[in-house]
Amino acid sequence: MFGPACASLPEGSLDAMAQQRTGSASAANSRLSTLFNALNQAKLTSVLDNAEAVTVFAPVNEAFAQLPQADLNRLLADPAQLKKVLTYHTVNGRIAPEKLAGTHPTLEGQKITVTGSGGDFKVNNSAVIICGNIQTRNGVVYLVDRVLMPPS
Repeated sequence: MFGPACASLPEGSLDAMAQQRTGSASAANSRLSTLFNALNQAKLTSVLDNAEAVTVFAPVNEAFAQLPQADLNRLLADPAQLKKVLTYHTVNGRIAPEKLAGTHPTLEGQKITVTGSGGDFKVNNSAVIICGNIQTRNGVVYLVDRVLMPPS
């Protein structure tokens, strides 16, 4: 694992995430409670749990809190738009850190671009990966400090 936020993750959360499938794993980490609720709202938890292998760029609670409250409320009240935003954070397959830099097609249909190397990566030149390479039973999670919005 790499990133400045890894050391501050709740004790035991990494072991718990490693034992669960990707959709459910966010419930094991209190820094991902907003994401877990959003996945449930968009009916994506089982989609991620049933995926063969998946990589998720997971916005932490603080990333959702950066959105204006009215925008966040509107997003959470619109399951179709919420699904679009959340699948924009998700890529098929397990992307290892050494393969992270590059352009990746998302489940939403558009592409995201990851730049950087070592332990210093950004997604779409905005979201910083603050803790990366967290393993789940069927995927890998990279915690990001911003919610990525798909281009319209």
